[in-house]
Amino acid sequence: MIVGALAEATGWRRVAIGRANVWRLMPVILAAMGVLAVLVRRPATATDVSNATALSVGAVSGLALYAGTRVFVWLADRWPPFRRHVVEKYREAAEVSMRESLLLSLLVMVPAEELFWRGLFQGRLEQTMGVLAAGFLAWFAYVAVNAASASLPIVAGAVVVGALWVGLFAWSGGVLASLASHMLWTGLMLALPPGVGRRGDAG
Repeated sequence: MIVGALAEATGWRRVAIGRANVWRLMPVILAAMGVLAVLVRRPATATDVSNATALSVGAVSGLALYAGTRVFVWLADRWPPFRRHVVEKYREAAEVSMRESLLLSLLVMVPAEELFWRGLFQGRLEQTMGVLAAGFLAWFAYVAVNAASASLPIVAGAVVVGALWVGLFAWSGGVLASLASHMLWTGLMLALPPGVGRRGDAG
């Protein structure tokens, strides 16, 4: 668990200082983390609710999260540092085709993150401490690792969406709800970015 977290933090740091391309490095690191998670702890889809309920709630939360993110970005657009960071992230996204970014995100990076952070990290913590304590520690570690990106939108996203996905895992007892939410939100953020992301300028 610690090795995986450090690997992701190191990857984000290398991207932040310009030593690596996010689309070439992060899918590799996250894929390895996802494989590790499955080998160490078999993931459950949902143990406390039905798979259909977990999937439905996850999808609805993903849509709500996307709507909320658009509102937040619209408000934060008035703060130049945040606007600049958002534009930088969408410029990075534009370094590959939309098809490639969606495939790498939805088929590799998102599932790997959910398998590792919720399926393994939070799941293992729940075995040794209460659900609330495990959720808080999993959320804190997720935010700390993403902070290595030195990107305001990524860190802000980790704080909010990380809390949501931790909650979905704790509620459902598996990764299906958080995975559905994560995939829908990420796909929409790439395909239909907020206004500042579409503009592609920091001015």
